[in-house]
Amino acid sequence: MQITDIKIRKFFDEGPMKAIVSVTFDDCLAVHDIKVIYARDRYFIVMPSRKNPDGTYRDIVHPINSDFRASLEESVIDAYHVQLVAAEHDRDELESSDGAVVI
Repeated sequence: MQITDIKIRKFFDEGPMKAIVSVTFDDCLAVHDIKVIYARDRYFIVMPSRKNPDGTYRDIVHPINSDFRASLEESVIDAYHVQLVAAEHDRDELESSDGAVVI
């Protein structure tokens, strides 16, 4: 199974959650609401989950083996960094000479 698209749906500046991501596999299956987290001096992903009646969380979808999880995590985090740099570059270009943001 190959990753054919990664979209960063939303960036967050505050807190440990840095982004919400959608990943498409083989142009056939999309997994939404993967979270990019920064905690304990490293980035990692959290798969989409739901809260059970007892208050615990259960993944809705998740990798079955550690090799695939590592590959998915690396791809998502790489895409996050690329798109974060692009977003920061775009934001810098929008600033006028007096520091005001032009929209």
